[in-house]
Amino acid sequence: MTLDLSVADVAVKPAKTLPDAQTVTSVQHWSDTLFSFRVTRPASLRFRSGEFVMIGLPGDNGKPILRAYSIASPNWDDELEFYSIKVPDGPLTSKLQLIEPGDEIILRPKPVGTLVLDALLPGKRMWFLATGTGLAPFASLMRDPETYERYEQVIMMHTCRTAEELTYGRELVENLKHDPLLGEIYGEDFANRLLYYPTTTREESPLMGRITDNLTSGKVFEDLGLPPMDIANDRAMVCGSLAFNVDVKAVLEGFGLTEGANSDPKEFVVEKAFVGDGV
Repeated sequence: MTLDLSVADVAVKPAKTLPDAQTVTSVQHWSDTLFSFRVTRPASLRFRSGEFVMIGLPGDNGKPILRAYSIASPNWDDELEFYSIKVPDGPLTSKLQLIEPGDEIILRPKPVGTLVLDALLPGKRMWFLATGTGLAPFASLMRDPETYERYEQVIMMHTCRTAEELTYGRELVENLKHDPLLGEIYGEDFANRLLYYPTTTREESPLMGRITDNLTSGKVFEDLGLPPMDIANDRAMVCGSLAFNVDVKAVLEGFGLTEGANSDPKEFVVEKAFVGDGV
C-alpha cells in the first residue's frame, strides 16, 4: 500500500545521480490506475516482511517528493517490489507512473511499520484484510515462509471496485499456490493453506461486497468452510483507507479480538498511516 506521511523538505546538493538512488529493474502496468515496479535493493537494507520505506523522486524545485510505500516483495528477495496507484495530478505518482527500467528513484533504507508477524500472538489462522493497494504488505507476507511456520492457514481477503483491479493480487496468489519451493517445504497440501477471497464493489463478479459486510454476515466463513473468528485461533492484519481501517477494527473487536503493536502483541494490527488522492 502507498502510505502518505508528511516529510520535511530536505536540502539536496546537485549531483549526477539521485541521493539514496536505486535503479528500476522492471515495471508492469496492471490497469489505467495501478502499476507495480521493482528496483535494486541496497546491500545494507534489512527489513521484516510487511514493513514500508520512504521512496520518491525529485520535484520540480529539485527537492525530493517522498512517500512511504509498503515493500511488496518478501525479505529474502534480492530486489524490492512496490505496488502503486496512479494519480494524474499527484505530486509523486504523476511522475512515478512514468518510470522505466534503468531509471533511478530515491529510496531511504529505514523500514518501519505495524504489519509484522512479531506484533501478533500465536494463533491458527491469519487473516489479511485489504482494499486496493493495501494488498502490498500482504504480498510480502504471503511470500514469506515464516508466515506458514506460524499459521496453519492464511486467508487473503481483498476488495476492489472492479475485477481488473484485483489482477495483481490474483496472479500473485495463483503463482504462490503452485510455487515449487513452498510445495516442497509444506507438501502437496500447501495450496489449501492459502485461501483467497477477492470481491468487487462496483462491477459484477463471482464474489461481491465489502470486507466488513462479508465478515459480519458470516458469508466469507460459509464460502470458505471456516468457523467464525475467535480470540483463541484467529489473527488479522488490516491495510486500507482510514475509513476502511476504522470499520474493520470495529468488526474485529466485535469478534473479541484486541488490537496489538510491536511492543504489545495481541490478536490484530492496523496500519494507521494511509494515502489520500494527492500522492
